[in-house]
Amino acid sequence: MKIKFVSLLTLLIILATGCKDKPKESEMETEVEAAEETTATPITIEKLEGSPAYADAALTITKPTTETVKLTEGGIDFAFDVKNYELGAQTDSEITGNLANSAKGQHIHFIVDNDPYSAHYEPTFKKELEEGTHFLIAFLSRSYHESLKNPNAFVAEKVIVGQESADAPDVDFSKPTLIYSRPKGTYSGVDTKNLLLDFYLLNTSLSKGGNYVKATINGVEFELTEWVPYVVKGLPKGAISIKLELLDKDGNGIPGDFNTVERTVTLE
Repeated sequence: MKIKFVSLLTLLIILATGCKDKPKESEMETEVEAAEETTATPITIEKLEGSPAYADAALTITKPTTETVKLTEGGIDFAFDVKNYELGAQTDSEITGNLANSAKGQHIHFIVDNDPYSAHYEPTFKKELEEGTHFLIAFLSRSYHESLKNPNAFVAEKVIVGQESADAPDVDFSKPTLIYSRPKGTYSGVDTKNLLLDFYLLNTSLSKGGNYVKATINGVEFELTEWVPYVVKGLPKGAISIKLELLDKDGNGIPGDFNTVERTVTLE
């Protein structure tokens, strides 16, 4: 009986010691959360370099031929003249394997009122537009959606469909203007690793000590002082918030309804 009593006492001491050393569940959760925070991948932006220049590519609009057009069922006819650039071809660059790339090839980004663009692989198409005043910009795009930024590769037009809007956007294409392009939509698989951040500028340049674009991505701010394409890395899966602002050297917003734009894209 004495031997059994000692064994039981020893067992109780061992159990008590084990319970004392075991961390509480809340403490374990805190440790896991801290580990996740320290291992989180930071969001980074870097310049995209190495794209073919296509310096002699040109884009002009041939239809419509007037600023005011009729509101017609089935959409408005648009036509463009493309020179020294092949729509539908894959861009000859290693970058096509590093970014989301269109299997249909090079195309025109067609943007109405700074809304998400539609991609067009032929120079003629129809577009449904509501009655009123619209501001259109079109530019040539590589197959991986990077815009051509040479001065002959874009078109910016005001188009009035039927009657002019009483509450038209405060936009003047002869003044500094920011147009959002990429990223756009939903990304999955390897396309989530590198996201192209690209925008179009009219009548302004970017520089340190001058005008710049502030990009806020999931709450992280970046000052972009060069008009070049960028690659965003380290993004988590899920909804990604992106805000672009065209600012002056003092950090004040430059007037124009398109000069601040917010978008959400999804990474699966």
